[in-house]
Amino acid sequence: MDSNSITMPMSDPNAWATAMNNLGMPPIGMTGQPLMPDFDPNLGMMAGITPMNPMMPGLGIVPAPLSQDVPVVKEIIHCKSCTLFPPNPNLPPPATRERPPGCKTVFVGGLPENATEQLIMEVFGQCGDITAIRKSKKNFCHIRFAEEFTVDKALFLSGYRIRLGSSTDKKDTGRLHVDFAQARDDLYEWECRQRMLAREERHRRKMEEDRLRPPSPPPIVHYSEHECSQLGDKIKDDGKFPEAVRVLLTWLERGEVNRRNANNFYSMIQSSNSHIRRLMSEKSQHEKEMEEAKEKFKTALAGILAQFEQIVSVFQAASKQKAWDHFSKAQRKNLDMWHKQAEEIRNMHNEQLMGIRREEEMEMSDDDMEDALDSKDSEDSGVSQAEALKEENDSLRCQLDAYRNEVELLKQEQGKNQPIRSEEDNTHSQQLSFLQQALQGMQKQLLKMREELKQREAELEKSFEDKQQLKSQVQTLKEGLQNLQNTHVMQVSLTGDTLVYAGFPENVEKGRVYHVSLVYFKGKFISELLSLWIISTFLHVHPFGASIEYICSYLQRLDTKINPSEVEALLSRLPCTFRQELTGVGASLEKRWNFCGFQGIKST
Repeated sequence: MDSNSITMPMSDPNAWATAMNNLGMPPIGMTGQPLMPDFDPNLGMMAGITPMNPMMPGLGIVPAPLSQDVPVVKEIIHCKSCTLFPPNPNLPPPATRERPPGCKTVFVGGLPENATEQLIMEVFGQCGDITAIRKSKKNFCHIRFAEEFTVDKALFLSGYRIRLGSSTDKKDTGRLHVDFAQARDDLYEWECRQRMLAREERHRRKMEEDRLRPPSPPPIVHYSEHECSQLGDKIKDDGKFPEAVRVLLTWLERGEVNRRNANNFYSMIQSSNSHIRRLMSEKSQHEKEMEEAKEKFKTALAGILAQFEQIVSVFQAASKQKAWDHFSKAQRKNLDMWHKQAEEIRNMHNEQLMGIRREEEMEMSDDDMEDALDSKDSEDSGVSQAEALKEENDSLRCQLDAYRNEVELLKQEQGKNQPIRSEEDNTHSQQLSFLQQALQGMQKQLLKMREELKQREAELEKSFEDKQQLKSQVQTLKEGLQNLQNTHVMQVSLTGDTLVYAGFPENVEKGRVYHVSLVYFKGKFISELLSLWIISTFLHVHPFGASIEYICSYLQRLDTKINPSEVEALLSRLPCTFRQELTGVGASLEKRWNFCGFQGIKST
């Protein structure tokens, strides 16, 4: 099906005319005029055109794949017992349903009434292997292919007109309609294939996990005298020490220790402890090697940096006027670029070297910092030290009780074995003397710790009292500050006939501060502040506002020299307290002033 086929451009009307001629119908254009004037209905074909069968060897039904922008060209297909004519290329492609998963079955409609299964096998067998054909008594059938890709080849025949032999009878002609069909067998095979792929994927993931999983540790042998002796030798060996310590740890966690083998375990633990010196020596050796490597790197970096400085100096010398004028434009561009690169690399290495030096200085000053931190902690952590002293006191008491019990047991054993003085008595007496000395030292230390604890507790109580006193002082200061904020001081002074009030509280509205004063001249009222108070009270009882004339008429009762323009200018200077609004419509439009001073207080 992928073989080359003869292409016949459908833009040329000869192909469509030939198809209609084979059906016995003259080709007519969209306007009703014949497409070709030299059409001969008795000839059945155009003169000079040799019919070719695309089904012959070397040719196929489906044309070679073309690019997306080139339309697919359909051709006439000659079969053994029928002929297929392509549809009109100007018509839209036939509609198909959504492709079911794993579809291998197609629906074929528009078959001739006289079509047989042999004819269907002949036409669609060229697309691929057919496993089953279910033909209906009507003009359709279902064809199931062996592979899924053959369904696309069968859909290529959708829209073709079929004619049996050379007959023009209506029962021997039809128009094929090929579409996807949903079959249970196809769905079942597709689901089986998906499950198989899922099993393969799970198996692959499991194999990958098994490959990446770390190997299991070797099993730990059970404790025995023979294994214990071998383990003691392995612990002493530096090469076998890690494995031997792991076995010893497992035995200890299993609870293999008892009175009989306690000495063996003690010796193995002692051998493990002896490796600490070896590990510390190895650590110091590695630290020494690291310091040597750092010093070597530092020296090499300093040498590299010196060479970079020389290179940068060369570029700086070349950039001077007496040498720069002799270079060409391209050479100057390259020199400038090289100069910038050399400076960037030089700066980068210089920062790296300075970072190494800063690290060394920080390491050298670690001891001083630790001393300073210790002194600071000793001053600020009195409570934590008191708690630590309490815990240490309790632990010392427990140790003291344990020592007393051992002393009593030793005294009892010494009383029982007093008639017979032996080497064991001497050891017991020595142990008793040692324990008595330790007991005395512990008692002295306990008394000392008790004194320190009492001293710390006294300091803690004193600091607690100081804290309470400071809290009370802070509370008193806060109350005084609050009283100062709520208290307003008013100073009154009389100069001649002028009475001046000063020191009124500041009106803070939305970030603005207003300072106002009240003045009387010879008993006459011209105060802006008093006017503002009267206007505010007047507008407060008029929630819907009042005009400037209405306000001035009220003020003129108190003072006849009130000017409306001055009052309006005064109200305009305080937009946070008074707001002007337009009310009414048309001829009744009026400007009214409203009091909005409380709105700022609520918002704050």
